[in-house]
Amino acid sequence: MGQEVCRAIEAAADLTLVAAVDPHHAGTPLDALAGTATGLELQEDFDVLPATQADVAVDFTVVEAARENLDYCAANAIHAVVGTTGFTDADLTRYRSEFSDSNCLIAPNFAIGAVLMMRFAELAAPFFESAEVIELHHDAKIDAPSGTAMMTLERMAAASADWGRDPTEHEVVPGSRGGKGPGDIPVHSLRLRGLVAHQEVLFGTTGQTLSIRHDSIDRTSFMPGVVLGVRRIVDFPGVTVGLDAVLGL
Repeated sequence: MGQEVCRAIEAAADLTLVAAVDPHHAGTPLDALAGTATGLELQEDFDVLPATQADVAVDFTVVEAARENLDYCAANAIHAVVGTTGFTDADLTRYRSEFSDSNCLIAPNFAIGAVLMMRFAELAAPFFESAEVIELHHDAKIDAPSGTAMMTLERMAAASADWGRDPTEHEVVPGSRGGKGPGDIPVHSLRLRGLVAHQEVLFGTTGQTLSIRHDSIDRTSFMPGVVLGVRRIVDFPGVTVGLDAVLGL
């Protein structure tokens, strides 16, 4: 994902890529990995950012590393655009107090179609008695359910508290009905080689069903949202969760 971000930033005429950080490949020319023409070498940590006069840092890591990176950005007045998932409510509370001199955008999904999918699911929720969420990802994703699925469930549960009872009385295979998210809405996580990021929200009511699905078939699907976040982060003080506000939803 980091290579895609570097390519997207470099391709944007109004943005300049000034540094790339990857402790596992520090010292490696970025151009050799990402096919860019920046002349940059990968750096070991965020300490390089002040010297480069970076305005915005983009983080697609894991939550343990992202916590340190966001602490650094807040302490050094650098805006942060974050695609890492797994932050707790306590994390968000802390960042809301820390980001006073710069801003932070945390989005579980930067694909604009996925953001619209979540919004459509939220709008549909009050009109259906039952719903289930199925999220499908590549076989290297280590968390389940995905951040996008959890945000979808939270928004559906906030939009309606009137969900029908699960009729299942006996699971032949324990866990076959999936997990239960906010509102006790069932959620199912699939991990398969060949997938990228996909999600389907299924609704049911008398005599009809509704399916809302989004498919990211390539990592480039996230880049328009990332670039938009980098361009607009200055307009959203403090901490913003989700790309909705940036899109005006």
